[in-house]
Amino acid sequence: MNGRELLRSVKTFGTVRGLRSARSAWRRRRTDSWGLPPRGAERARVPGPVVSAEPLPGGGTVRFARSELLVRVAAGGTVFWGWDGAAPEPSYALAGDLPEPDPRAVLEPDKDGGWRVVSKRVTVTVSRHGAVEIRTPGGVVLRRDLPPRWWEPVAGGPARWLQRSEVAADARFFGLGGRSSGARLRDGTYRLWNTDPRGSFGPGDDPLYITMPVQLVVADAGTHLAFHDNSWDGRVTLREGEEGAGSGHDRPGTSEVRIGGGPLRCWVVVGPPARVLRGWTALTGAPALPPSWALGPQHARWGFGSEREVRRVVAGYRERGLPLSALHLDIDHYDAHQVFTVDRERFPDLPGLAKELRADGVRLVSIVDPAVKAAPGNAVYDSGAPAGMFVRDARGRDVRGEVWPGECVYPDFTDPRVREWWGGLYEERLAQGFSGVWHDMNEPVSFAPFGDMTLPRSARHSLEGRGGDHREAHNVYALAMARAGYEGLRRLRPDERPFLFSRSGWAGMQRYGGTWSGDVSTGWPGLRASLSLVLGLGLCGVPYSGPDVGGFDGSPSPELFLRWFQLGAYLPLFRTHAAIDAGRREPWEFGPQVLGHAKAAMLERERLRPYFVTLAQLARLTGAPYVRPLWWGAPGDRALRDCEDAFLLGDALLVAPVMERGADRRAVRLPRGRWYDTMSGEAYEGPGQVLLDAPLCRIPVLARAGAVIPVRDVDGGIELEVWAPARGRTGSGLVIEDSDSASEQPEVERYTSRAAGDRVVVERVTPDGVMKAARPVRVRGLV
Repeated sequence: MNGRELLRSVKTFGTVRGLRSARSAWRRRRTDSWGLPPRGAERARVPGPVVSAEPLPGGGTVRFARSELLVRVAAGGTVFWGWDGAAPEPSYALAGDLPEPDPRAVLEPDKDGGWRVVSKRVTVTVSRHGAVEIRTPGGVVLRRDLPPRWWEPVAGGPARWLQRSEVAADARFFGLGGRSSGARLRDGTYRLWNTDPRGSFGPGDDPLYITMPVQLVVADAGTHLAFHDNSWDGRVTLREGEEGAGSGHDRPGTSEVRIGGGPLRCWVVVGPPARVLRGWTALTGAPALPPSWALGPQHARWGFGSEREVRRVVAGYRERGLPLSALHLDIDHYDAHQVFTVDRERFPDLPGLAKELRADGVRLVSIVDPAVKAAPGNAVYDSGAPAGMFVRDARGRDVRGEVWPGECVYPDFTDPRVREWWGGLYEERLAQGFSGVWHDMNEPVSFAPFGDMTLPRSARHSLEGRGGDHREAHNVYALAMARAGYEGLRRLRPDERPFLFSRSGWAGMQRYGGTWSGDVSTGWPGLRASLSLVLGLGLCGVPYSGPDVGGFDGSPSPELFLRWFQLGAYLPLFRTHAAIDAGRREPWEFGPQVLGHAKAAMLERERLRPYFVTLAQLARLTGAPYVRPLWWGAPGDRALRDCEDAFLLGDALLVAPVMERGADRRAVRLPRGRWYDTMSGEAYEGPGQVLLDAPLCRIPVLARAGAVIPVRDVDGGIELEVWAPARGRTGSGLVIEDSDSASEQPEVERYTSRAAGDRVVVERVTPDGVMKAARPVRVRGLV
């Protein structure tokens, strides 16, 4: 327990909830004391020398004295390897059929007694002692996984393991889920255990709500993604390399993955960043497409308290000409915090309120927590308990924890039968008029004054009928809950796209929706952490996310709120939110100057709505995140790899938020090419660094020369905003409209731009040839 945890414990322990939480924590420890036998003495093991090999489609099995390794290369160049008989399935991360093995990839002898598999895009070599190297077709090593080590309990039980890996000395690490310390993962140890950080968090807090054993490694030699498909508790220790270290020799970057049990298996995807994310999406599933209204401004608060207050807030937006797409209700709208209920005194006619707001273009979104109050008379508990829907301990009793409603039980979402039951409960939310849901407290949380706030590690789960305990199920609990909710909404409203986002999750969670930052602390460090989370999650395949604008706790200064608001206007999920005691987050609460500048940011977001719709469709089709690091198109640019305070929005825009108090100018590093300041129209040439004005009224946003951007015109239609290409250069862009249908396939419109004397020609490219653009065109950047 650190000092902050101790302080929080002292503050809560004297309360009734604190006493109940202490009892719950004691009960959890007692349950584990008899539910999990001690590991006892352990026996260390390494693979030993190679013994034999057996070719199989796409690769083969290499046998060692004390283990065996399965290596398989898919037709697209994706690599799988697994030790000790570990196969690609079962897996919570993977979606659909496994990729077909590359028929041309053959396991063949290599030098020094090793083996190799050669394919068009990648070469895999296995040394005679079990080191696995991933090489480019030209032979450059991207990743070297050293022979693993296992520690097996002598008395039996799951073996813990260690996998050390080496990468290029110039490589940078990204990923591992949602990390607040920065998109670039610096030297340190990162835990793989989804965690509620006990209140708000800042850049120094780790782990958080979403952890994934997914590393994206970017180096001069190439980019690759490595995914250790194992949901057990673990730690990843990263250390960046150094060129010319020690007698002029490079010191490689290193990764050390330690997992407490489960299979040792890994997927590796290689190629440029866009190809890597496309391959990762092919493995883990396409991102769920949000309805178009979910790409507009949204407002939430823990503590609206009544229908009257909701109407007052919505009227405030409308009276001031502020766009609003959705309003989110937190747990205070429940009856005594019980899920799938409504406080009839505060919200006497919730369906009527929802209908009224929807007629005004505003949807209602409901919070949904997994914890179910364990009390007879609670309809959800009464329907689930007799059918055995809840997580149980080793003695067959329902596991109980302490959450907002009091003593609670937890659905076992790793059981298909439970997922179907839970998904059906969302009918009540739809009947109340809600258009979407956000899952909270689903790490899952059980309050405790110390230690992990979660279920006993010995708690038993179905795990799709295989059986197991919470050590394996914990990290996938929220993922399985998202699946239950998403599939339930699809069954209940088959003609509509579900809107669902979840505080916690795991690899593959994008199949069911997005996420948000959780309880990010109010302050300038929290603002910086917000961008880190969105960038990191996007590189792990979760493109739709955003922070609590203004921070979850505390009262932001007018300047901080505005700078956060301006950043949020360019992120996929644009939502204000705050705790019940943290003050209001309506823009007009911060004075007329902030209101005017916030309104400008909101109107620009609405003007760019067709572009956000296009980016959402592209994420669905290709896996490319909306928000991308500056090195996305130039991973070999080392200066861009180290830049974490700006980002690309799609291919066309570069956004440079202001994240320092009092700043009215900021340095911006540009990728190669010409970039236009979208406010002044001034052109800058990259690569290089420029100093741009950042007055309180706006943040720097630049457009790539040649970009064709779909925007909303004054009449609500779509026009093409084209930024003049440099002389002798061309540009391009896409338009993908949205019908909000759950099944209709969108049409992709492709456009090119080119300079022709003193004018710019914009043409649409179709399978039948090139034609003049039929949409309205507005050219910017011409001198």
